[in-house]
Amino acid sequence: MLTTLNTSYTDTRAADLAWALGREPLPALATLDLELTGTRLQLRLLGASHQVILEEDRGICSETVACIPGSSTPLPLGVAKRVDDWEYEFAARVEVLSPGSFAGRAQELLDLVSDHPHGLAGVFPGSPYAFTALLAQWHEGQVLWRTWHAYPQDGQLVATRTRVGVRASVRAGDLSASGV
Repeated sequence: MLTTLNTSYTDTRAADLAWALGREPLPALATLDLELTGTRLQLRLLGASHQVILEEDRGICSETVACIPGSSTPLPLGVAKRVDDWEYEFAARVEVLSPGSFAGRAQELLDLVSDHPHGLAGVFPGSPYAFTALLAQWHEGQVLWRTWHAYPQDGQLVATRTRVGVRASVRAGDLSASGV
């Protein structure tokens, strides 16, 4: 799904992005609710980037990547954490592209996400390549999502990848309890 975000372009540069785990839902400009094999997932476009809320019987997990006033947690290159019964892995990288390469890559990503049933992309007014995009999937018992935050004025594209899965010890406990 592709939408135009009715707000000013808040993120000024990739270096302003911060990461947070476990934040309450922030006001969203656009959302996409998904059900992926018993796991509820909400992709949220914010005035300042993205938030993903994952919910299943074991609990709720939220990830926020945005310009967060007063945040002291910059965007990390990688994080691995246990969150309740889940294993959470996050990775981020910043690509710096030439103007021509940036436009081509941006259009490729917008086409990919806007045509995907589990994708949500929001374009900010003023530039067709100022956008935030999210794409989710279920794979082998894990929920995965990727995001892209585009900064055409600097030729920067921030790409993130997240994987959330049930801890192996929890899965093994479920199997032994079921007699398998």
